[in-house]
Amino acid sequence: MSFRFKQFSVEDTACTMKVGTDSVLLGAWAAVNGSSTILDIGTGCGILALMAAQRSEADIIGIDIDTTSVEVAHRNFSRSPWSGRLTVFNLSLQDFCTRNPSQFDHILTNPPFFVNSLKAPLASRNRARHNDEMPFPELARCCHQLLKTEGKLSLVLPVPEATLFRKAATENGLHLYRTFEIRPYTHRPANRWLMEFGKNPDTETATGGLGIRGEDNTYTPEYRNLTKNFYLNF
Repeated sequence: MSFRFKQFSVEDTACTMKVGTDSVLLGAWAAVNGSSTILDIGTGCGILALMAAQRSEADIIGIDIDTTSVEVAHRNFSRSPWSGRLTVFNLSLQDFCTRNPSQFDHILTNPPFFVNSLKAPLASRNRARHNDEMPFPELARCCHQLLKTEGKLSLVLPVPEATLFRKAATENGLHLYRTFEIRPYTHRPANRWLMEFGKNPDTETATGGLGIRGEDNTYTPEYRNLTKNFYLNF
């Protein structure tokens, strides 16, 4: 399926992970302004990298372990207004971390998060959704290595997994800077956390949040405001 946003389009038919609300929220929320270099881990169809390109002047690298997703991301990048600043590699995070000496101003990821849960028959789908090949301690360790001293890591996770990742991050020298609770409806509990981490242990944590829909099932003003630079109908 092809998704049209205000400044770019995304084709995700062949990707293991499709365009979703989690990635759009993270891409709109992450503080990428002022970044010169950005890494998108598990880029999939490239939605986070494209959103970051729209919101910054950075050179952006996407990496993904799935060959088909990398091919799709490359096509999406080449058709965008920022093709000269977007690159994608078919590499695992671990291999990229080993081979790449550079450090980044910002790292973005909507990581696989299922732990010890029932798996689908399709192996590529499992890699995209289950964290067997990128467990949280490994993700945190590599991000710490790849971040500049003042760099930031932004990611989105379900609430229980967010708590697990925060522990892994702390153990690997990353400290929580910001949290943003996402509620599917204003009258329901949060089911996702957007989180920002960095290397400075003395940073005070800022909190916020929004509900995507109100009790009348319409999109809330807060959700519309956050995503208005991307969705065509906002």
